[in-house]
Amino acid sequence: MPDLSLEGVFPPIPTPFDANGSIAAEGLAGNLKYLGRFALAGYVVLGSNGEAAHLNGGETLSLLEQARMHIPSDRLMIVGTGRNSTKETVNLTFQAADLGADAALVLPPCYYRGLMTREVLVRHFRSVADASQIPVMVYNMPGCTGMDLDAETVLEVAEHPNVIGIKDSGGNVAKLAELRQYADPSFAILAGSAGFFLPALSVGAQGGVFALANIAPQPCIDIFNAYQKDDWAVARSLQLRMVRPNAAVTRKWGVPALKAAMDMLGLYGGAPRLPLFPLADEHRRELVEVFADAGIDLSANRKDNR
Repeated sequence: MPDLSLEGVFPPIPTPFDANGSIAAEGLAGNLKYLGRFALAGYVVLGSNGEAAHLNGGETLSLLEQARMHIPSDRLMIVGTGRNSTKETVNLTFQAADLGADAALVLPPCYYRGLMTREVLVRHFRSVADASQIPVMVYNMPGCTGMDLDAETVLEVAEHPNVIGIKDSGGNVAKLAELRQYADPSFAILAGSAGFFLPALSVGAQGGVFALANIAPQPCIDIFNAYQKDDWAVARSLQLRMVRPNAAVTRKWGVPALKAAMDMLGLYGGAPRLPLFPLADEHRRELVEVFADAGIDLSANRKDNR
C-alpha cells in the first residue's frame, strides 16, 4: 500500500443538489475550485456532511467521478464507504478505489448496534481492510451511529497493516491520547471536529476533518500551522474563536447550517435533501452573528467565490 500523509486539514465536502434534487455538478466543481485556493491536505467525499446516507447507488458513483475530476492529483480524496453490511462496505470500497479514491473512511455498522460487540466490529473492519486495494481508516461518529468505539477496539483494528488511521468525532481527547500512546506511530489520528482540533493536536493527532473547513478553511489551517511552529498563543486564540462557529454548523444546526453558510459566502450550498429542512430564517440571522463574532463575515454574498 502507498504511504499516505494524513497531516493537515481535510474538509468533508457537502453534496450540492439543484432545484430538482439532482446532484449539482457545476456547484460541486465551483466549491472544489474555491477550496483549491487553500493549503488543504485533501477532501473527504461521502462523509456525514456529504449526506451519504441520502444518496442512491448511482448518485454515489456519479459524485465520486465528478469529485475526482475536480480534485487535484496532489490532494487526497478520502471516501466514506461504510455500510451496514460488510459485503456492501467491501463493494463500495472497491468501487471508490476504481474511481480514484486514495483511502476509504469506514463507519462501523450500527443498525443492529446492540449486537455490535468488539469481536463483531474487529472482524468487520479487518474484513474490509483485507479486501481493499486502498488504505482504510476507521470513522468513529457517535452522533450519527449511536456507538462510540472504545480505545481497545480501535487499537485491535489498528493492528491490521492496511488500517492507517482514524477520524474520531467523539471529542474524547483522553481516548485520543491513549490511541497515540499505544498504537503504532504510523497510525494517524484525525480530529473529527474543529471544536477540539488544538487539544487533539496536543496529544498526537496529525490533522483533522472539519465541516468548518468548507467555509473557514484558512483559520483551520492557521491553527495547524501555529501548532506546528509551537506558537501556542496564536493557536489557542484561533481555537477559541472557532468553537462557536464550529458548533453552529455541526451539533447545533448541522448540514442545513453548513449549506446556508456556503450560500452566504457565494459558494454553492443549496438545500439539503429531505427529510432535512433548509435552515430557518431566524437561525440564519443567528448564524451570521455567530460567525461575525469570530471575525468571519457571512453577510456579504461573495460572488467571486463561485
